[in-house]
Amino acid sequence: MRNLFLMRHGKAAWPDGVPDHRRPLAPRGQVAVPLIAGQLKTLAPRIDLCMVSDATRTQETFALIQTVIPDLQQQRTRMIYEAPPDILLEVVEELPSEAKTVLMIGHNPGLHAISLFLADPAHSDAEAYARLERKLPTAGLIHLQMEGHWREIGPETARLAAFVTPSLLGGTDED
Repeated sequence: MRNLFLMRHGKAAWPDGVPDHRRPLAPRGQVAVPLIAGQLKTLAPRIDLCMVSDATRTQETFALIQTVIPDLQQQRTRMIYEAPPDILLEVVEELPSEAKTVLMIGHNPGLHAISLFLADPAHSDAEAYARLERKLPTAGLIHLQMEGHWREIGPETARLAAFVTPSLLGGTDED
């Protein structure tokens, strides 16, 4: 069984004159990410690989996750930054076979689109799938499970096992 966790970065600020790639987390994002990290630790006691966009807000999201799960190591990559679903799919297909549980921290709309592309609604948690169809808020965490190798992933080949948002944990969902 392979586990793919897709997480959208925490809520980001919009400081004047700061390019998109350098936008930091907003205070709400700094609160929401540790909530989700606690749930991630429960869902995935061991994470083999963390693929993280090189944007400031995703790097800060990863750093906050590390306060809850300290032994995580990241592979920082520009490929995930605002990547469309086809590029994200390529990244997943090229994951090392020894990695059984992977966390990818990135951006919308790509993460939302690829999660709906990969999840088989007939074999997924119905309530989680219905919520995911509506939106993927900042700090949202998607848990996809699949059999086989990463290179075999494709349309509706994964099961949506969980979809956790800050509001489900007592926080606030943000767009």
